[in-house]
Amino acid sequence: MRPMQQSIKILYYANKSEEPFVEIVSVKQQNKRRPSVCSSADSESDDLLPVLTDHSQILSEHHLEHLMNHIPARTQGYSWKLVYSTAEHGTSLTTLYRQMRELDRPVLMVIKDSDKQVFGAFSSDPFKVSSYCYGTGETFLYSFSPEFQVFRWSGENSYFVRGFLDSLQMGGGGGPFGLWLDSDLYRGSSYSCSTFCNRPLSLHHDFTVQDLEVWTFV
Repeated sequence: MRPMQQSIKILYYANKSEEPFVEIVSVKQQNKRRPSVCSSADSESDDLLPVLTDHSQILSEHHLEHLMNHIPARTQGYSWKLVYSTAEHGTSLTTLYRQMRELDRPVLMVIKDSDKQVFGAFSSDPFKVSSYCYGTGETFLYSFSPEFQVFRWSGENSYFVRGFLDSLQMGGGGGPFGLWLDSDLYRGSSYSCSTFCNRPLSLHHDFTVQDLEVWTFV
């Protein structure tokens, strides 16, 4: 959390029966988030939404309102920057990894499937190819299908994220993955897993990706 700014108020008192004196008072000012790029000037509720520095094919104010309250405190108050999108960069897991090669901060993946369901994952670490699982307990899965739900780390295991050249896996533990994507970012699947104790994120275990975006916080 960023420290609240302070201002100084100087009060001057004078009374016929007493000597005049000055009192200095520190006044805290409310630190407001910047308005959403989608907000209108006269909408107070929109002031709470994060700023998107790029256009999203998926995220609406409804999605932002829910997600902003569940990402870790260290990422709140920052603008959201688009790192990768299938609409802009094409459907390639290799390109997704390449876009994050110089990144050293958390990322938020947002998926819309062919059934128009929106779901995804927050990862404490940018996605990369690795011979081991990586991430921390900040990592979680979420879904808006049909109502918004967040599936946080259960503590059962630490199979948060693992990246291969031919797939990206999130969650596991002796069975299917909480979220799995193929090398073309076209086919995916979601099953209950021990890492997050989640339900399937989409309407069906297997889904087809319509749009996929990855955002970071700057």
